[in-house]
Amino acid sequence: MMSMAEIVQLKFLTGATSSPSSERLWAAGQTLVTLGSLSVFSGVIAVFPVFSYKLWFTGWSILIACPIWNGALAITAGVLLLLAHRGWTQRYLWEASFTFVILSIMGCPIHFAIALESALLGPYCFYSFSGIAGTNYLGYAVAFPFRYAKFPSVCMDPPHYEEYHLMLQVLDLCLSFAMLCASLTALAKFSSRLIRNGDVNVSFTKGGTRNVLNAKMEGLIY
Repeated sequence: MMSMAEIVQLKFLTGATSSPSSERLWAAGQTLVTLGSLSVFSGVIAVFPVFSYKLWFTGWSILIACPIWNGALAITAGVLLLLAHRGWTQRYLWEASFTFVILSIMGCPIHFAIALESALLGPYCFYSFSGIAGTNYLGYAVAFPFRYAKFPSVCMDPPHYEEYHLMLQVLDLCLSFAMLCASLTALAKFSSRLIRNGDVNVSFTKGGTRNVLNAKMEGLIY
């Protein structure tokens, strides 16, 4: 079993250095962790409309859960990228990162579509409009798509819920698009490695040295 000091020494003696694509994957990992955390936070606070204490306005649906599970996917992909960059000899970390990056790319368009639909549908609240009152999504009660500028104060309870709901959906739209861009960046780097080297494991700037170094390490580690 090689110690970390021996691995670093071997890397130094062979002249191998981390490739620029590895640094970009590190940046993509940090971005995915940050954006994923914000997405989970937006999903959690959406459970409590305008931080209302009234239990009948709390809810759990696909509109609320989507930012949470998609954010969790982004966080997982980002953490795996960061761990893979630190433990660059562990091939399974790069392969797991590749898998979760693909899952994140698949989840982001769904997140974007649900946030857009939710924005057009309007918030779920107790409304009063033209003598008609009830509790429902405003897009079903007033007009679809709900026009926020034309009906600014339809929600009676919780008050000002229209602005809160729209703010959350705009945040989710921006987050889903940003996470998609970060995930696509990581996928592009993985794809270039796959085409150039035949695997998604970490590569080095000196192509010939990479194979010798990996062969030595695989013989000593595994």
